[in-house]
Amino acid sequence: MLQANTFLFAAMPVWLRASSKIDFYALGGLLLFALAVWLFRAFLPKVGAIAWVTAKETILQPLFLILSMVGIFGLLVFLFLSYHTLGEDIKIVVSQGLTLVKLLAVFLAVWSASTSIADEIEGKTALMILAKPVGRAKFVIGKYMGVMIAVTLLFFILGFFFINSVGYKLVYDARELAKEVPTQAECFTYIVGILPGLVLAFFETIVLAAISVAISTRLPLLPNLTICLTLYALGHIMPIITASNAAAQMPLVGFFANLLCVLPVLDHFNMETAVAMDRTVPLTYLLWTGLYSFLFAVAALVLSLTLFDDRDLA
Repeated sequence: MLQANTFLFAAMPVWLRASSKIDFYALGGLLLFALAVWLFRAFLPKVGAIAWVTAKETILQPLFLILSMVGIFGLLVFLFLSYHTLGEDIKIVVSQGLTLVKLLAVFLAVWSASTSIADEIEGKTALMILAKPVGRAKFVIGKYMGVMIAVTLLFFILGFFFINSVGYKLVYDARELAKEVPTQAECFTYIVGILPGLVLAFFETIVLAAISVAISTRLPLLPNLTICLTLYALGHIMPIITASNAAAQMPLVGFFANLLCVLPVLDHFNMETAVAMDRTVPLTYLLWTGLYSFLFAVAALVLSLTLFDDRDLA
């Protein structure tokens, strides 16, 4: 049996052998995630019950399947587009793939936060839940955790196809350009090097999901989506505005730079520069950005509790 498995593994394409190792670890991460959700429900039953119902409702909605299919289709299409980059197509594929996964996850987070909080407040369902009794803090935290459970599952699904598509792209480009096909070790090393991009995209989604939850305590879906997309754009151009102010010392630019300083600097979660320059993201950077996203998410949840605390639900 062992010899048969070894033969089957050796018969697999180079890119699949490399990505299958990552897929194995991803499967282990998915199991740990499921265990964490179970422990969360066991030790915090009220908050866990709200989170589980929110996550289940989000996952069973057609939108979750649509976003998954759109993401998979987009990742597959990126493989065969010609970018005319003289052998650097893989960098464009990685950058576009990370952006696609991140945007779909953010859209799911905003949509699920609005439907599970704003709609329940308008439909008086939240009042029934709070009469259990369940405190408002537990309600908001449970809703946020439920949103993140669904978003994390979407990340696992799209991340699986993203990793395998990048491995295939390496071999595909080498054959198209009549170059030497990369070895299994080279494919594995490259895939491991882009994994921090998925982690950073997830950190960014954590921040935007918390902001969306805060907005959902007061506003419905359309204003929520508009504000979150605006914050997404401003968060990525904030370093440019700050640099322009430092260089030109323009009062108007300086005013906007100071006004936007309270917003999250989402450019910290970008990996495009590292991909373009073939640099790996160090572990310390991931730890600092993870701490930054956690603290900002906590601040956003505190704001959501403040906004929700005096909201009239009757």
